[in-house]
Amino acid sequence: MQKFQQVKDLVASIEADVTKFYNQNNGAAGTRVRKSMQDLKVLAGEIRKEITEKKNSK
Repeated sequence: MQKFQQVKDLVASIEADVTKFYNQNNGAAGTRVRKSMQDLKVLAGEIRKEITEKKNSK
C-alpha cells in the first residue's frame, strides 16, 4: 500500500511540469516528466511483483 501512495504522490508532483511542457513548450519540464515517468514505471513493476507474490502465496 505504501508503494501505491508513492505512485499517487509522484503523479501529483509532476503535474506542474506536465502543464509547463504542454502549454509553454518548456523542454526542461519535459525532461523532468520523462524521468518521473521512468520512476513511475519502476514503481508500477514493483507493485505488480508484490501483488503476484501475495496472490501466489495463498
